[in-house]
Amino acid sequence: MKIRWCGHATFLLEGNSTRIVTDPYTPEVAGYDPISDPVDIVIMSSATDRFHSCAEMVPGDPVVINALDITETGAKVKGIRFASVPAMESIVHKSDPDQNAMYRFGVEGIEIGHMGDVGNPLSETQLEFFKGIDILLALTGGPPTIELNDLDKVIDTIQPKVTIPMHYRTDKVTLTRILPVDDFTVRYPAELVHHQGQSEIEVHKSDLPQTNQIYVLDYAN
Repeated sequence: MKIRWCGHATFLLEGNSTRIVTDPYTPEVAGYDPISDPVDIVIMSSATDRFHSCAEMVPGDPVVINALDITETGAKVKGIRFASVPAMESIVHKSDPDQNAMYRFGVEGIEIGHMGDVGNPLSETQLEFFKGIDILLALTGGPPTIELNDLDKVIDTIQPKVTIPMHYRTDKVTLTRILPVDDFTVRYPAELVHHQGQSEIEVHKSDLPQTNQIYVLDYAN
């Protein structure tokens, strides 16, 4: 399976002859360039956040899944099973928290979890939802999303084999109030943090590490 970080909370994953985009940003709002590759499936944590739900900018006439719509039933598209759990973005927006959903799916035997736009410590139900995932696409920019102390607990509890940071400050994203990735990675031993120096990696189930490693990707867009 190939994993490309496009920018912010948007990844392009390719496996089993299927391309999936997560939480597509609105280019003119987020600051990243549009996605140019046609894809088969778009899954987004809500339909109302311009940093996470611009499915119309993704080419290829994909099937679009709003994770908030499948929290009870799940969904199966092109042989891939998607499941989600409700969440709220409320660390900063206490008076008007935005509802969204975190989600997971499997490609080529690898279970991927995406943290959506959650801004709270995860509940026991949400932690249980992520048990057994291999790769965590983790919100590492701090508020308005999850605090880094609370993210540490998530990682320690669910024990993913790989954590890939997202939703952090770069020289391109317009959200300057979020933290840079180093604020997250400095919390872990240097030998666990791997700066890939590129936007895409290829992973195989048989090659996944036995204990959590952090893979930092460059943005592609």
